Amino acid sequence: MSRLLPAGTIMVPIGSPLDKRRTRMMRTPRLQVQSHLTCREITLASKQQSHKNKVLFVLGATATGKTKLSIDLARHFNSEIINADKMQVYKGLDILGNKVPEEERQGIPHHLLGFVDNFDEDYTPQEFCNHVHIAMDHILGKGRIPIVVGGSNGYIEMLVNNPSFDFKANFDASFIWIDVALKVLYRRIVKRVDEMMDAGVVDEVREVFVPGKDYGRGIWRTIGVEELEPFFIVERTNSADEATKKMLLDSAVEDIKRNTCKLAENQIGKIKRLRDELGWKLHRIDATPVFEEHGGVCMDMWMKAVLTPSLEICSAFLKGESEEDGDYGAQFLASRNPALQYK
Repeated sequence: MSRLLPAGTIMVPIGSPLDKRRTRMMRTPRLQVQSHLTCREITLASKQQSHKNKVLFVLGATATGKTKLSIDLARHFNSEIINADKMQVYKGLDILGNKVPEEERQGIPHHLLGFVDNFDEDYTPQEFCNHVHIAMDHILGKGRIPIVVGGSNGYIEMLVNNPSFDFKANFDASFIWIDVALKVLYRRIVKRVDEMMDAGVVDEVREVFVPGKDYGRGIWRTIGVEELEPFFIVERTNSADEATKKMLLDSAVEDIKRNTCKLAENQIGKIKRLRDELGWKLHRIDATPVFEEHGGVCMDMWMKAVLTPSLEICSAFLKGESEEDGDYGAQFLASRNPALQYK
């Protein structure tokens, strides 16, 4: 049977603040640009152009800034956010799963985040699609725009393309793909894993660790759980000296970094398939210059290369105007370092 959401709400709080991760989600000031629309303007434009409701999607590999962009867009366009990361639906492993902490959501309601209690149960694409439609009805009923954001691209593909859900018959969608050159993204991922370690991810996983779990099911598929197993086993049995324990922990951290980089490659490949094989119209935002220096977030570059073009794209879409194809931020990137740009 399909899992039911808690009565009266879709969003579930995920727990305590994670102060060490503030550099990833720095508050962005609201831009005073012409792309800012009131709820009434959005509603009128939608009715004039189409009987379909409008939905925004933010796609991208892990660590590219999807969550930050979705919150920035939600603040400008009176929106609410729907999580499309199949690991973040579980209640727990907030640091390891990179869930956005409550205090970093800037008051924006988040749906399908941290509400599945059973760690061993797979959250299926069918359940995801059903819950997204419930969430969208809830958001649209308040006169707001849904923003679907996450890296589970197979789930997003099923939501949009599966005729059983009648998505294309009922919704107009605009897709923003926030992209980062791989050599820069790798550095970003390494930095973020180090930040997770500082934030206490080992203690977090230790609290739920059970030897012999099926790492192909449920929340246990999250990168980091299986990698830490050898360390936790020798720690529990006290079967190794401190030097060996440190070696095992260091090895686990390197495996987490390596496997997260592989995940990013796979996610990019799936997004390119949506564009190149399935013909999805994606607006590619090149965020490489944002993370080019030491893997941190450069707010000035974020405003120029990511937020401003994203606001223009979304504004045109919501007003029913034609949206230009092509890459955004690419010329700015090429002027700084052409070798970093890639397709």
